[in-house]
Amino acid sequence: MPTNVPVREAPFPFSLANAAPTDTADHEPLLEVGDIQGNILAGFNKDNQTLMFLEINEPIQFKKWLESIIPFIATTDEVLQFNRLFKSIRTRRGVETGTILATWLNIAFSFRGLKKLDNEETEEFKDEAFRKGLAKRSSVLSDPLEGEGCQKNWLIGGEDNEADLVLIVASDSPDEMGTAVRRLESWIYEGTHVDNKVISSGLSVIFKQRGATLPDPLRGHEHFGFLDGVSQPGIRGIVGSKGELLTPKQNPADPNQGKPGQDRLWPGEFVFGYPAQDPKDSGKRGKIKTEGPSWAKNGSFLVFRRLRQDVGAFHEFLEREGDRLNLGAGQFGAKCVGRWASGAPIERAHTTDNLKMSRDDCANNAFDFQKDTIPRAPTTAGQCRDKFPLELAKKDIAGAVCPFAGHIRKAYPRDDVSSNPKNSSPNEADTETHRLLRRGIPFGDPFDPTVIPDDGNRGLLFLAYQTSIVKQFEFVTTQWVNNPSFKDPGSGHDPILGQSNKNGCRERSFTLKLRNGEEQTIRLEKDFVIPTGGGYFFAPSISAMDKLSNTALNSTNKRS
Repeated sequence: MPTNVPVREAPFPFSLANAAPTDTADHEPLLEVGDIQGNILAGFNKDNQTLMFLEINEPIQFKKWLESIIPFIATTDEVLQFNRLFKSIRTRRGVETGTILATWLNIAFSFRGLKKLDNEETEEFKDEAFRKGLAKRSSVLSDPLEGEGCQKNWLIGGEDNEADLVLIVASDSPDEMGTAVRRLESWIYEGTHVDNKVISSGLSVIFKQRGATLPDPLRGHEHFGFLDGVSQPGIRGIVGSKGELLTPKQNPADPNQGKPGQDRLWPGEFVFGYPAQDPKDSGKRGKIKTEGPSWAKNGSFLVFRRLRQDVGAFHEFLEREGDRLNLGAGQFGAKCVGRWASGAPIERAHTTDNLKMSRDDCANNAFDFQKDTIPRAPTTAGQCRDKFPLELAKKDIAGAVCPFAGHIRKAYPRDDVSSNPKNSSPNEADTETHRLLRRGIPFGDPFDPTVIPDDGNRGLLFLAYQTSIVKQFEFVTTQWVNNPSFKDPGSGHDPILGQSNKNGCRERSFTLKLRNGEEQTIRLEKDFVIPTGGGYFFAPSISAMDKLSNTALNSTNKRS
């Protein structure tokens, strides 16, 4: 990987799993990283992934099989240690050398899958979306009612092909990933060997999907060409006996942020059993987030969406409308997304892209919408220094720079407020309760306009963790992205992800302001992102899987 591409690992070099759970002087909870699956809080950050969707055919056999593979499921502790060592080696050598490689495995279950394990406690899950599943909630998200995007036609996750569980295999090496997938398939079809006995899996594979980071020069970008994953939230919490923060405080201007623009949120927004955000007071500690049975602690809901991207149509749209508005495709695309393709935020690079800023994690997310952002000089080692003092991010209350419908403003409105004093939403405290930990990866080959006909088989494997599917993923989708009146009437739909089924019509529009103050309404006559699969899952803790794998689940409480 080129050294100028931003990489965001967490920096911890030692085992973090064995410290006693307690709060620090800052009242940040100690995270039980040896019990939490690795992709949730740490993120796998691998160039290669395979998702394996499975059906449980023989629950009793599966429980025995699950018990045999628990030791192979990666924890947050393991991933953090690897990320630290990987980053340390790369920093010292100045280049990636492949000195250390890792392949990780995580698992998550649908509500139906957990029910098949005959565990009455599964009924204690109350999240309506998780209980019903994505196929039955598809219409709530304004997914197409017919054609490719209709859930009945999905490759995975429609009403006729829902999965009971998903295995996530991630690796630095495509060869190592292939070996791990073949090994898993062998364990599924042929069983695993435990104490000289073959343990049948009781499973069948119903769908596999491979994803991979795009090759240079698109590394780190999604298929439309825009840098992805810039505005991930930070996470409060301690990961070890020495008081190390999961997300270090690196913004000298704001102790409640990691890197500038990265709010540090309470972990209960993403993992059960920890304090969540106070919805009435920005940054403050709220109530402990609980859901379902007692063994749900240290678990998280996982949303999966297979999103096909019509790259050719999207770029034709940018060219046509960019020329019509005398902005050009590049600047018009930046208006639609809120960032230039490089990742530089339009709030800090109004009319011209800034490649240096796009690669600087201390500046490429440092902006708000309601107030000016004024960087401060570092006061301690490890803090960020903003190298762009002449390009301070000014407030953009009227949406003159980044339209209200711009993708990054729709999906994460930051400190935005409504211009209607009677409307209490959005506000920053409430916005913080709707964030997601995104762990997606592209699938398919990059678009090549010289290849005719193009198979169109490319897009994003959207993966996101949260503790309420209804109040996080579905809220962001229905109340922000798909809502033409958010943040104010006339804002329009998110031009990237927005969907509409109003009166059976998919057409939608959004509004932007030109340099002379003139407003333009842009019509969107087709979808550029089409859902072709998905599912709602729960990623349990290591200790929860130990209980779930007990063949006599009625005796679970006796074991604990």
